[in-house]
Amino acid sequence: MKEFITDKQTLEDLNLTGKYNPRSLFSLFNKVQTSGAERLLDEMFRHPLTDADAINRRSAMFRYYQEKGLRFSLESAGFRDAEAYLGSAGEGPFPVLFMGLLQKKVLAAATRDERYGRLVTGINAATSLLQRVFRLLPTLDDYPDPQEWALVKKLAADQRLSWIGCWDNKERVSFPELAKRHHLLRQVFQKEMEQLLELVYKVDLCIAVAAVASEQGFCYAKALDRNENVIKAEGLRHPALKKGVANSLYFNRNHNLLFLTGANMAGKSTLMKSLGIALYMGHMGFPVAVTNMQFSVRDGLFTSINVADNLNQGYSHFYAEVLRVKKVAEQVSKGLNLVVVFDELFKGTNVKDAFDATLSVTKAFGLYRNCVFVVSTHIIEVGEVLRAGSPDTLFRYLPTVMEGAVPRYPYTLAEGITNDRQGMMIIQNEGVFDLLE
Repeated sequence: MKEFITDKQTLEDLNLTGKYNPRSLFSLFNKVQTSGAERLLDEMFRHPLTDADAINRRSAMFRYYQEKGLRFSLESAGFRDAEAYLGSAGEGPFPVLFMGLLQKKVLAAATRDERYGRLVTGINAATSLLQRVFRLLPTLDDYPDPQEWALVKKLAADQRLSWIGCWDNKERVSFPELAKRHHLLRQVFQKEMEQLLELVYKVDLCIAVAAVASEQGFCYAKALDRNENVIKAEGLRHPALKKGVANSLYFNRNHNLLFLTGANMAGKSTLMKSLGIALYMGHMGFPVAVTNMQFSVRDGLFTSINVADNLNQGYSHFYAEVLRVKKVAEQVSKGLNLVVVFDELFKGTNVKDAFDATLSVTKAFGLYRNCVFVVSTHIIEVGEVLRAGSPDTLFRYLPTVMEGAVPRYPYTLAEGITNDRQGMMIIQNEGVFDLLE
């Protein structure tokens, strides 16, 4: 499967990754109970999928857990005991294991050696975990990928493990029986136990993701074949804003460039971030902050929203913007199917150069019909020129409503190019000139 292409700038612009960043999308979904599930979550965030069937299978799996409302408690101490026990290496043939276990038991009685006690605790914790996993089976008869639970069904039906179903933490087990169970779990079924742990991590992850989807009111996007070049996002909002205003966007091969205008604080950056996040999460198969979404699978996603200068390398803000555009142009020119989001191109240079550069770059990008572009700018004159020569370009703006001398921002997309020019009024409202006088 092809790797989904993105970069650090995009991940930071959209605030996607970051275990220790409480506002990242990773943190939003990181409600797992186990370190193994957290590892899986990190892998999924770092490696979005590029196959429509794989994406739809994963989202179907999350949706299944959400609709079933499945819960699976993994009390931390008990699970860690089971995890440590099942993840340990085997101890050889039964006679060797039996004598080693007997030696630990004798030492425990004679010298208070703790190894035997830890081993018994591990066996009991592993048995409890297996019992709870086996009891999930009847609720999973219509699971979207039956093969995923084939191992558990096989273990549950194995007569050598029949004692698990009726295990009671209070039961007293003879030493020979304990040795037998130890041998089965750590030697006979060692590989199966390792696979079962991975399944438990996945169950933990699925339940956590499904719970977030329910709590946040997220939906699942449908991935389409990459050749269709369609993005349809209805009720799109930023996932960090529970009461965020929703908008809808639609792109296809003939309308693949959105020219977005509006005043500062009107919501342009938030809207562009919302789209980028939805597409990235959609490629992960994760729930998305939309009411309905379909998208053709892309090769990658690039954004340019918070480009900074680099004083260590002597980069000005403008030069950093140019390098960013150059990097994206290199990827686009390879014929890749990309989504590209540029927020206020070339704001680090003078108005004349910014006008010429924004117009030229936007027109050039729009010719690559296999890609989707969103370009925002304050230079609305660029839009007027584009509208005359690029009839397929989508023109949308986020309006400013003046209530007397006070601006209000509805955050709702409108068709066309903004004519808002309230900058001087806002400066006056803040009393800047009064202070200077």
